[in-house]
Amino acid sequence: MTSLRKLGSSDLEVFPLSLGGNVFGWTADEAQSFAVLDAYTAGGGNFVDTADAYSAWVPGNEGGESETIIGRWFAARGNRSEVVLATKVGAHPQFKGLAPANIKAAAEASLRRLGTDYIDLYYTHYDDPSVPVEEIITTLDGLVREGKVRAIAASNISPERLQESLEFSDREGLARYVALQPHYNLVSRDTYEGPLQDVASRNGLAAVPYYALASGFLTGKYRPGTKVDSARAEGAGKHLGTERGLRVLAALDEIAEAHGAEVATVALAWLAARPTVAAPIASARTVDQLPALLAVGELTLTDAELSKLTQASA
Repeated sequence: MTSLRKLGSSDLEVFPLSLGGNVFGWTADEAQSFAVLDAYTAGGGNFVDTADAYSAWVPGNEGGESETIIGRWFAARGNRSEVVLATKVGAHPQFKGLAPANIKAAAEASLRRLGTDYIDLYYTHYDDPSVPVEEIITTLDGLVREGKVRAIAASNISPERLQESLEFSDREGLARYVALQPHYNLVSRDTYEGPLQDVASRNGLAAVPYYALASGFLTGKYRPGTKVDSARAEGAGKHLGTERGLRVLAALDEIAEAHGAEVATVALAWLAARPTVAAPIASARTVDQLPALLAVGELTLTDAELSKLTQASA
């Protein structure tokens, strides 16, 4: 049985792999999404990540499609209390930015689509420097006091604004960010390591990295001379043209073989073992893609293996 991890200073306990909901209503239709959600929870998973903006980038979509599908799944399964649900505010086409009135309206819209009266973890999707952190935190604190949100978190924010937000929360005794969602993986380390990670570490925040598998590159399916049919192939394929990408693949292959594990599992296990990281986020379009993700809870890499990957990805 995979042990759950505490999310920062909150009372939320999560499986070490968060299921990304960005594909629901995009590359996975409702039936496929239900099947993936069923398999993830059956495998012990309890941490589902979405955003009100998913998937507004798809022609014909308005945003909110992922939340709507998850809400219908909750209604069909009657399991809302068993899942730690994370969603985000600030990037929906109708609710852009972090002005107080916008946060409140967006939260109500998310709750409606999700068919629930509370959100476990509510992220600011992108920071909005036009709004003082005092206004953002005070508004989020209001949602916590009303019982609509259990804990708050930030994504895509500068170290300075994050530190400023935390100091304001502490000074005023208001709700405080417990987690941070950075872009972080074996081929993108400087997007988190350094000042941002320092702020998280110093303040006891849990990191929940997105692009944990580098748009699929770290699954190992992208190889020199191969063509992959995927909506994300271009983003993933660019790493093949770098020395670091090839070094990382070679190290992943060697360690995966030693454990009889999938390459994706090893990449996620490295990330899950990094300082501050509670649970990487990865999405699955089909049930077949899930076992490699769920297996991160069972795979413990040796210090030597972790070191080999850290060096290969430097």
